[in-house]
Parts: sequence; structure tokens; C-alpha cells
Amino acid sequence: MYYPFFVTSDGCVSLEQTDHAVAVYPDWDDGFEGCWTWGTDKARQQISEVVAKKVNGKWKIYRKNYAEDEDGEATKQVKSIWTDKEFHTEKGQATFNELFESKTKLFQSPKSVDTIRQLLLMGSRKDSIVMDFFAGSGTTAHAVLAMNAEDDGQRRFVLVQVPEVSAEDSEAFKAGYRTIAELSKERIRRAGTKIAAGLANAKLDTGFRVLKVDTSNMSDVYYAPDALDKENLDLFVDNIKPDRTPEDLLFQVMLDWGVDLALPITKQSIQGKDVFFVDGNVLAACFDASGSIDEAFVKELAKQQPLRVVFRDAGFKDSAVKINVEQIFKLLSPNTDIKCL
Repeated sequence: MYYPFFVTSDGCVSLEQTDHAVAVYPDWDDGFEGCWTWGTDKARQQISEVVAKKVNGKWKIYRKNYAEDEDGEATKQVKSIWTDKEFHTEKGQATFNELFESKTKLFQSPKSVDTIRQLLLMGSRKDSIVMDFFAGSGTTAHAVLAMNAEDDGQRRFVLVQVPEVSAEDSEAFKAGYRTIAELSKERIRRAGTKIAAGLANAKLDTGFRVLKVDTSNMSDVYYAPDALDKENLDLFVDNIKPDRTPEDLLFQVMLDWGVDLALPITKQSIQGKDVFFVDGNVLAACFDASGSIDEAFVKELAKQQPLRVVFRDAGFKDSAVKINVEQIFKLLSPNTDIKCL
């Protein structure tokens, strides 16, 4: 995608070098080597749609955009609503650099916050969930937070970004951002802090959670029943992978039950055991694996009357306690759904 067009003094464009023609590459004004939207084969086939215009004394290459008429022929040039300077990539770059207090381009060509803001005005409500499958620098989250501050909205965002590794010679890598995702997270933190600092009295929720896609928390079992013997039965006493944290298990359960992953989570100690409470009584979870969960603990937890409760199978003192859990909750909190991992 990086090659020259050749422009004559009267503005004729070609892919072939001719006498006195000027070579025009897709370079930015600051020297960054960009790229054309077409490869050379397509450009050669549709060279009639390529035009050259002089801007500040230098030739710039543009592509014609035409709308089709009723007969399917492209005869009318399409008008764009994104022509104002506030939508330009340069505006997005300036906002990003100011946020990171840097003149170097840690991220190349971030979208303008105003562009996403315009889209939010066109297609969202104050309580919408806004999803961006290509988070990049995190402009979408920045725009959502700015809009909420502007109109007291409750919009939420879901951003997805693969952990694409930063090139070792990039400014982002030199600044310590090993992946694009790390840069996205830092952008959201900085944007939230700056926007909140500019508010006098209003309260703005700028918090966000970072979740990573991973394999199941449950151990894989490949043994047929007749392949097991007493010597390896103890391998399956705990069915949770050893490298998984209680938080890993909590979010798995929240996903299984369809509980909103953005709900507030607190951790309390009950009889010396950590218990997670999601949004008060929406979900209670104890992933203690010491084998010390007894009926006294279960009764204390049942008194909280959570809508859902989950235990780790290896946490019960004995099988009798596990069997009695359902009966205890039926007496003290009959509306509670119970799950064991």
C-alpha cells in the first residue's frame, strides 16, 4: 500500500513515471509513512477515480466518491457529514498527546473524541451500553465518560482489544506499554481522572473492570472410569485448576448465572473465611478450600439471605455438611439458589 502516484504540472495522475511528473507518496505532513487505501492493481484499474489537488503548495491524492443513481451508475458525488475539523484525526492525535503529556505518538491516528461523541448523539440514550470491538487507544470509553459528564448520563462501555504486542521500536513500547491493551487501559484511567477533575459538584463514575478471556477454571479430566485406581483418585479431590484465584471463580459464576459483571463487589470475613458479596445480596460466594466449612458457617451465611450462593466443593468439612446445605438454606433463606463448584 506504499507506492507513488505521479502527478504532472496540470494535475494528471498516473502510476507511471513521466517527464517532469512529481512523485506523491502517502506521507503525513509530519513525515509519518502512511498507506493508500488501494493496492497498485486496483489503483491501475480505477485510475480515473484518482485525482490530485494542491494543498499548501504540495500535491495531495484523493479518491472520488460517487453515489449510484436509479440505473446503478455512479454519477453524483457523495457528501460527507464528517468534514469539520473537530472530526479530523489530527484533533484525535492532539487530544491523546495532551492526555499523555507527550509530544511523541504513543498511538498512531487515534479517532477524535468528537467523532465518537457525534455517533453517541445519533445512536444512544443516556442509559445505553456502548460496545467497541476494536478498542485501540480507548477513544470510545473517553467519549462515553465525557458525554456522561456533559448530560448526567449513565452510559456504560464495553471495549474489546486483543493483547496486540507493541513493536519494539515504537514509542509506546519505549514508554513501557507492551501491548495495545495496556495503552487502552491507561487512556481510560487518564481520561476519567481529567474529566472528573473538571466537574464541580456532579459525581461521575469513571471506574471500569478489566477481564481477560481464558480457559475454563475447571480441571480437564480425560480418564475413563476403569482407568482410575486408589493411587490416583486423590488427583481429583479438587476439580479447580491450581493457578486460579477466587476472583477467577467469582466471575465464572457471575457469567454462568447471567449476573451483570459491572455490579459492585465487596469482600467480608465470616468466621475467618472470605466471602464475596455482589451488589449486596445478589450473589454470595465462598471459595474457601481448606475443608473447614461447617454448618455454623453455612447458617451464618444463610442469615444474609442472598439470592444466590456458591461454595467450593473442596471447602466443606465433610459430606454431611454438604448434604445439609440445601436444608439449612431452605429453613433460613428459602429463595436462595445454591451452586457448588
